[in-house]
Amino acid sequence: MIDRSASTVFLSLLLVTSLCAAGLFAVDVGSTSPEPVAFDDTVSVGLTLESEYSLEDAVELPRAQVFYSQYQYVVGYYGVETFVENQRQPAHGQRFGYPLAVYVSDYGDTGVELTDEGYPVTDGSPGWTDAETAWFVVDSEARTPAGKTVVPFADRDDAQAFTDEHGGTVVQWDGVLERSFDRDDAAIARDRVDDHRQRADEWVGQSATLAERPTSLVVGEDAATVQTAIDRAPANTTVVLPNGTYAEKIEIDRPITLAGEGNATLRGDGNGSVITVTSERAAVRGIDITGVGNVTREGGDLPVEIDEQAWDATFTKYYAGTDAGIAAYGAAGLLVQNVSIETPASGIIAYQSEAAVVRNTTVAGPGPTDGLAGALLFQSPSVVENSTFRGGRNGVYLYRAPETVVRSNTIENNFLGVHLMYTGDSLVADNALREQPNHAIMIMTGPERNAVVGNAVRNAEAGISPGGSGTYVAYNLVANNGLGLRVDSTTSIYEHNVIVGNDVGAEASAMLPTNRVVDNDFVGNDVHATAMSGPLRVWNHEGRGNYWQGAAGVASGGQSDLTYSPTDPVDRRLHRTDGTPTLARAPALEALAGLEGSVPGMRTGSIVDRAPSCAPNNPDLLERTEWADDAWTCYEPTQTSND
Repeated sequence: MIDRSASTVFLSLLLVTSLCAAGLFAVDVGSTSPEPVAFDDTVSVGLTLESEYSLEDAVELPRAQVFYSQYQYVVGYYGVETFVENQRQPAHGQRFGYPLAVYVSDYGDTGVELTDEGYPVTDGSPGWTDAETAWFVVDSEARTPAGKTVVPFADRDDAQAFTDEHGGTVVQWDGVLERSFDRDDAAIARDRVDDHRQRADEWVGQSATLAERPTSLVVGEDAATVQTAIDRAPANTTVVLPNGTYAEKIEIDRPITLAGEGNATLRGDGNGSVITVTSERAAVRGIDITGVGNVTREGGDLPVEIDEQAWDATFTKYYAGTDAGIAAYGAAGLLVQNVSIETPASGIIAYQSEAAVVRNTTVAGPGPTDGLAGALLFQSPSVVENSTFRGGRNGVYLYRAPETVVRSNTIENNFLGVHLMYTGDSLVADNALREQPNHAIMIMTGPERNAVVGNAVRNAEAGISPGGSGTYVAYNLVANNGLGLRVDSTTSIYEHNVIVGNDVGAEASAMLPTNRVVDNDFVGNDVHATAMSGPLRVWNHEGRGNYWQGAAGVASGGQSDLTYSPTDPVDRRLHRTDGTPTLARAPALEALAGLEGSVPGMRTGSIVDRAPSCAPNNPDLLERTEWADDAWTCYEPTQTSND
């Protein structure tokens, strides 16, 4: 039950100017009965963006919003069951305190029905009702993408009418709080990775036909120059460049394939782009490109019209019109395959060229402090795979290019390895990134639903920094960097990453405690994790935590019996100083840890794992590093703490 006697409780105020500017609703500390707020003004906990994504407009998922005693902002949940399961977690009270008020959706008078999948659809948006006086339908046919859902009503008759049509049982608030719900929000994020891969496979399959077009002209036999052959070639045919060097800059303005035979080199004059593509379904394959111009900013007029009134028109012209080995504009379905480019500027620029495929291509730039990008994609959802990008300001740069897949590439010695701006719904997977003087993978400017999976990131100043929300970061090997992983997105999952040998393994910089960080391994880092100012971050979920080399505890069902805090002055030394495991179990320190772990706010600016793993969660991935032998397990129950 909700304690409404908390009129004397003052909410701890977080001095977070950026959050206030973002429109989050701050609780009035003098209010004893706060009124519900617009859901968009709440801090959403859980993978809410995943749940809503791709659902038809009429779908209205059940929601709850909660005012807490130790948290300044109103917390929003998609699904009453999401709140119920979250508040059961032992660390939930440490993050937020106890609920002062809970409001839930009221489906009365909305004409609620269920889709074939069980998703609620309504004629109008549900209002809000107090959870303590509401009626709830459980075990009905209603679902969200994460599983079964509870459907709330202000009036019991409305709830009963819903059960008559869709099954279930009507209960009150106490009955909901007593129930357990089988949910898997993370499954939605994992499924999305598979969807990305499938879409990329489809685009690659569609591009394969471009490499199989029949030959129409051979340069040197049927035409004196490359441009003449292109101008004369029928659509959907191939122009062949035999072995040799061709000193030309060309434009492909029709759907043909330009294919090198032997060691064919196209050499520009050092002024402008070497190949300009302005046609859909064009292809360039098997060619070496040199002689690219060196303009990396203040580009000229584009060969396609842009919206001069767009907020980013200046930025677009500034970069999209710069020099490249291949510059494509309005070239949907472009294929660049088995191409090698030496460039002082960019390798490949694609502007408004959807479903482009860049594969088995190498771009060598002038060095990490010069040039622009190996592949620079503007508003061009594409696939970049099995390629090598080295020596540029950016290896792969995506700008407003959602649904792009960057996979299985080698990206090295660029200032930024993979750089996403205003780009969501994309996948960065299975790449080898090394020796980036700045970030290996950097996602910025508020994107949603990106996935960073299966990458090997080594020897960068910073490894992975995934901003935005709804991000899925999993199965990455992050080794020997200055900073391994920055946890600065919101409503995101970080799982099954191996973070080893870094100066700082992870930095928690997100100001809202909405991320799930679990089943990761921290080994051989000078400092496993640090936290910037903000609320306590709790890095465990449903009884599972992370593996921390040096965590001192007795094994209990695969987890340690001791809480571990990488930001604690003692815990943070356990993997680097002899004798500290015994010190960690000293009665005084155990008592202090227990007090800090139970009182909300005592560890502001800290990280705690209440269920650290006794053994690495990802041993196969850890075996790929030099740190595998440095991992050890907890004490066995038969041992004493002095063993």
